[in-house]
Amino acid sequence: MPNIKSSKKDVIRSRIAYEKNKADKSEMKTVIKKYEAALDSGDKATAEVAYKAAIQIVDKAVSKGILHKNTAARKKSSMTLRLSKMA
Repeated sequence: MPNIKSSKKDVIRSRIAYEKNKADKSEMKTVIKKYEAALDSGDKATAEVAYKAAIQIVDKAVSKGILHKNTAARKKSSMTLRLSKMA
């Protein structure tokens, strides 16, 4: 633990940011898993609703700086392809 007051604050701020990012990333993974489960079930209507939620949360992760924009584009593209192949 640092001795300087501002450094102590930096450690605390860093830990808080880490926990928030971890929670957001976990939520994103959960929503994507729900989308994949909806695809596996074969119900197109449920899959489309889950797809919209997954795309929205991936975009939110990019705006928060959790995902790189190219990573998000790759994830969204693969999700879109899987949904369109379901038809």
